[in-house]
Amino acid sequence: MTLALNSYQTMAVGILLYYLGKFLKARIKFLRTYCIPNPVIGGILFALLNLALHQSGVGAIKLDTVQQSFFMNMFFTSIGFTASFALLKKGGRDVLILTIVCAILVTLQDVIGVGLAKVVGLHPLLGLCAGSVPLVGGHGTSAAFGPFFENMGVERASAVAIAMATFGLISGSLMGGPIAHRLISKYNLHSNETNVSAAVVPMVPEKFMLATGEILLCMGVGTYVAAFFKGIGLVFPFYISSMLVAAVLRNTADHSSSLDVPIPEIQTMGDVGLNIFLSMALMSLRIWELFDIAGALSVIAVAQVILMALFTYFVVFNAMGRDYDAAVEVSAVCGFGMGATPNAMANMSAVTAVHGPSTRAFFCVPLVGALFIDFINSSVIMVFTNLFK
Repeated sequence: MTLALNSYQTMAVGILLYYLGKFLKARIKFLRTYCIPNPVIGGILFALLNLALHQSGVGAIKLDTVQQSFFMNMFFTSIGFTASFALLKKGGRDVLILTIVCAILVTLQDVIGVGLAKVVGLHPLLGLCAGSVPLVGGHGTSAAFGPFFENMGVERASAVAIAMATFGLISGSLMGGPIAHRLISKYNLHSNETNVSAAVVPMVPEKFMLATGEILLCMGVGTYVAAFFKGIGLVFPFYISSMLVAAVLRNTADHSSSLDVPIPEIQTMGDVGLNIFLSMALMSLRIWELFDIAGALSVIAVAQVILMALFTYFVVFNAMGRDYDAAVEVSAVCGFGMGATPNAMANMSAVTAVHGPSTRAFFCVPLVGALFIDFINSSVIMVFTNLFK
């Protein structure tokens, strides 16, 4: 028996799961202490329910997540509005350092994947499908490189990559908050910024209408920018184009008294998009696909988690300055280093909701996670592919 939910019903369930996560988080100290995002709590519980239905043979709940990409795009467009030229000048060095650090992480993930694959008797390229392909790359890169490796004779590459991407999505969401909390507590770190969202900021319907309109405008114009990039041979995640349009609009407003960009309202809209997207992403996980990495591949999975914990705690934190912003960025690297950039943003949102804002982290992470790391990851994957094909 299969219960099929259409896109509207799926969104409704996603909202309910977000509030279920919020309800449980308010009553379970562990979830509050370690900053587990609300949509992660509710989404994983739903995925576990679906797993129980599937394994018992009762049936499954089929979801229509067609709206998921819309909310993801809405969130990243809101991030684009924070990228003023003044902030870019101020944060350029931090972006460079974080990019270099994440490039090292990508390489180490593939070294572990390929190395352990050879130790347990698997094809080395299957190790890449348990390395940076699904972890830093996520489901999108897994879907692209899986068939590529299978055409090279690597059996079940797609299944392994997708399963590891699912594993990474869950583990990256669960480990970012606890590691950041440990660093913040150990070194008595705190934010030096004013939490704008917590301040008394008058919000009126006209401002929300303007914020909504500007986000939708940038998303629409972004489709033409994406088509232009594709026409000249450059391929980016689709939401990058909307981010760039939003950044142009923000910087234009910075130098124009006649153009208003209501940042508090835009940030609120972005938070809505992030929470709905992540709830839908987690609730749609097919956990039984993780069974495909049982046995030898589970050794690689455990090793990747250990690498991420040690690398973020000792390398990322120190490289980014050993301050509060660095601790927030640690939670983010756990997110997109094991899952995807939206997981990074959710991890940071959960941490800053408890400990205070971090402008630097919210500026640097989307640039590195969405713009630079995909190019680096693809390059490293191809180097390893040519070495071990």
